[in-house]
Amino acid sequence: MHNRLRRNPSPIARSVKPLMLTLAVGMSLLATFLGTPVARASSKPSATKQANSKPATTKPAATKRATTKPVTTKVAAPASAVARPSSVPVRGALTVFAATSLSASFTGIAAAFERANPAVSVKLNFAGSSTLAAQIQNGAQADVFASADVTNMERLQTARLVKTEPTVFTRNTLMMVVGKGNPLRIRTLADLSSPDVLVALGSPGVPVGDYARQIFDRAGVTVVPKTLESNVAAIVNKVALREIDAGIVYVTDVAIDDDRTDGIAIPRSQNIIAAYPIATLSDSRNRAAAAAFTAFTRSTEAQAILAKYKFLPVS
Repeated sequence: MHNRLRRNPSPIARSVKPLMLTLAVGMSLLATFLGTPVARASSKPSATKQANSKPATTKPAATKRATTKPVTTKVAAPASAVARPSSVPVRGALTVFAATSLSASFTGIAAAFERANPAVSVKLNFAGSSTLAAQIQNGAQADVFASADVTNMERLQTARLVKTEPTVFTRNTLMMVVGKGNPLRIRTLADLSSPDVLVALGSPGVPVGDYARQIFDRAGVTVVPKTLESNVAAIVNKVALREIDAGIVYVTDVAIDDDRTDGIAIPRSQNIIAAYPIATLSDSRNRAAAAAFTAFTRSTEAQAILAKYKFLPVS
């Protein structure tokens, strides 16, 4: 009977075994099903880490971009401002020291410059170039110096009183000046050597006087002056008043006083061509306006004014 029971299990035993098998499969499926959420749950911290790391990497990058953009803008702005210096209007007072022979022309040029620059007021001081150079060396305040020769400009350069490189803006030549109608019938430089002719020349160091002596050397003529003057205007005035018979001045001086005097040409081979340099001075209180004025003297408008008074072009 015992063996029979082993060979033929009871109905209960036969039903329990499949049930156990089914339960085992079910448990396996349940474990598998429950395992997926656990895996997902374990991946969430890594997602959280990514979420936490994103601000750490993104924010500094955004900050760097935000800080670099203004730097680029600031650099570009001054560059564009520097590229347009001429567009910035000049203003203020400007004092110009100029050779006496420039009196008429610079009066016109200063007026033209003020029209072009309404915020600038130009004050002109005329005298012999050597006198002006001495005044500047002694502390006279000026922004611009226009000389009738290179020598006096170099004198100020040596004293470190010139700020910018001098520029020649015009030229001039010389001639004899006599009273209206030329009462003594003077024709040549040799006529000035006669003791009967009273001659006025510029003092040594005054450009017109130094040029006259060079002319006499070229002509081989010895002239003993009756008087020495500090500027050309004084020479012209004494001839016009008949205090003196003749003198050596610039062509431009006779041109502006031709109602009282006459001019006699000097041969080109004996004559001098005078260069007129201009520069901004080291003690200038208005360097912007000074630079603008010196540049203006070479403009078409200024050169036309100079030509009106018989000055020669630069080239």
